[in-house]
Amino acid sequence: MVVAWLALAAASLSAQPRRIVSTAPSITEMLYALGLGDRVVGVTTFCHYPPEAAGKPKVGDYLRPNVEIIVSLRPDLVIVERTGVRKTERLPALKLNVIEVDDGTLAGIYESIERIGAAAGVPERAAVLNARIRAELEAISRRAARVPKRRVMFVLGRTPGRLEDLVVGGKGSYLDEVIRLAGGENVFAGAAVAYSKVSLEEVLARNPEVIVDMGEMAQTVGVTEARKKAVVALWSRYPSLAAVNERRVFAVASDIFVVPGPRVVEAARALAAMILGDFH
Repeated sequence: MVVAWLALAAASLSAQPRRIVSTAPSITEMLYALGLGDRVVGVTTFCHYPPEAAGKPKVGDYLRPNVEIIVSLRPDLVIVERTGVRKTERLPALKLNVIEVDDGTLAGIYESIERIGAAAGVPERAAVLNARIRAELEAISRRAARVPKRRVMFVLGRTPGRLEDLVVGGKGSYLDEVIRLAGGENVFAGAAVAYSKVSLEEVLARNPEVIVDMGEMAQTVGVTEARKKAVVALWSRYPSLAAVNERRVFAVASDIFVVPGPRVVEAARALAAMILGDFH
């Protein structure tokens, strides 16, 4: 019986995908968090974390993965995001094993981790990872609930050096959920779409008490403190804003705020510290 069990276990292991291609930073982070980094054979140019992922072969950028490169890597599993417009529709036609995930929400993160874990043959690791994330987020939410909420705006894009063409996280976005969990009230929660373009006049009218701005820092690597200070200085021109008056304008440059995945706990903890002050 023991011999039969060992044979079955060996067959199960050999059937698991051993060469996995990720086509999004969030997918790459999930794979590594599940202990599957040694099976990853291709990532995008935007996959910065964990550091060892940066050394993997590149399959193009997030929006335009190179199908020919993906095929050349001989993957037995390719993971793509369901959201966005990307050149991945050819992959199933090429007889590649492809699964889609949708990680644009907290629920989507849990579902994506579960789906990836199942496809890679490690469902128990996915269950453990999801349980840990849930527990840590619930702990942050409980602590945040003890103090009054603050009005928050998170800026994801704008004209460099100017407070124009502002793009903010709105209702339905991953960031909106994390802001609420961390003790904030998103001033643009009523926006028509998840990521909305707003005017400076709208910002002044809504008067956020906390402004988190990474609008000039889509490339999060190598951003200097001087550059961050320059961003804060832009907002200081409007002292009537509660966030400016209370010195709660934060310039940030980190993938944790824009890559929905296992590091959502870090994002929630960092936002709670900015929203609520000293947060432990």
